[in-house]
Amino acid sequence: MVSSREEVTRLIIASKVRKGLKWQQVAEVVGLSKEFVTAGCLGQMTFNKTQAEALGDLFELPDEAVAWLQIVPYKGALPTAVPTDPLIYRWYEIVSVYGTTIKELIHEEFGDGIMSAIDFSMDIQREPDPKGDRVKVLLSGKFLPYKSY
Repeated sequence: MVSSREEVTRLIIASKVRKGLKWQQVAEVVGLSKEFVTAGCLGQMTFNKTQAEALGDLFELPDEAVAWLQIVPYKGALPTAVPTDPLIYRWYEIVSVYGTTIKELIHEEFGDGIMSAIDFSMDIQREPDPKGDRVKVLLSGKFLPYKSY
């Protein structure tokens, strides 16, 4: 019996490792970006019935797990308030150091508002560099202005 979204994530990761799959291959089966599919498989996004069933077939998931993939998850869950995983901590560090700069420049360019994490896309690419390959991350979110009332 599958009793949580976290359990579904464990089943997916185990199957992915067992089958030697890459996230890009999984995304091609679902028909969405590797970034969205990875987030969904890790428990942060919801899939529709067709997408969930495709994942169920690929990962050989029980029907209960396929059902869980269609339920809106609790988003933004990290195991600790300050991340301890080195890669995730570096993102925390980037926001800690550059967050005020990002905020200031967005407000200067767009006005008072926020960048949406709902109407949002992300693209992660390897950027070859003779000094050592670089990680290129493009985040694109709709600007949502605060309204006066």
